[in-house]
Amino acid sequence: MVEEESGLPPISPHARIVTGQTKRGKPCRVVDNTGSVAEVHLRELLLDLVEQDLFQPLGLSSTGGNSIQIGAAKNAHVQLGDDLYRLIVADYEARVERF
Repeated sequence: MVEEESGLPPISPHARIVTGQTKRGKPCRVVDNTGSVAEVHLRELLLDLVEQDLFQPLGLSSTGGNSIQIGAAKNAHVQLGDDLYRLIVADYEARVERF
């Protein structure tokens, strides 16, 4: 996946990555670009995202207009442990970022 096209920031050299499979058997992963989130929290996040069926190319309108972009990144906030992070999900990958 090309980060520029997906809306995802580049993977940092100290990133932590946990991998899994979607409900349809496709590989998916969570990338902690901060390198600071405990692996247990990353695994829980991965399982939650799989359960919510969020790992797939979705059609979204990022500007609220009439056109959609297939595979557009979704942004949210997530609390992992005691800290709040930015969460970006695009296709089969989720990135955890600092604000």
